[in-house]
This record gives sequence, C-alpha cells and structure tokens, in this order.
Amino acid sequence: MYRFLIVIEKAGKNYSAYCPDLPGCVATGKTREETERNMHKAVEMHIQGMLEDNLPIPVNVATAEYIAVAA
Repeated sequence: MYRFLIVIEKAGKNYSAYCPDLPGCVATGKTREETERNMHKAVEMHIQGMLEDNLPIPVNVATAEYIAVAA
C-alpha cells in the first residue's frame, strides 16, 4: 500500500487537487468530496501506470502542517 499527501484547493466555483510527490497527478471536482474521490482515482491510475512501466514509485517527502499566527 502507498500513501500520498494530496492538497485540495478552492478554485473559483470548483475544487482542484494535486499530489506534491507525484508531479502531474491532478484532479478537479464540483465539491471537495468529489475532488477527493477523483484524486484518489488519479493517484491509483498514476501509480498503476508507473508500475506497468517499471518506474520507481516516489518516496513520500511532502508533509503538511497548520500554524497559528496572531493578527
């Protein structure tokens, strides 16, 4: 099993997502939930393609963290 960080962003009237550790692996959707489902499928397809092409699966290096600042 592979685990990858995905980033979901509001983009106008829809959402977009990408995976920092899988360049070019992106998805969109009308809702956050739809975008997450679409991104899950995109990552699965991306990894399957890499395995079929005998390419190495990238090591997870991306992380995310929220910070709080006083304004």
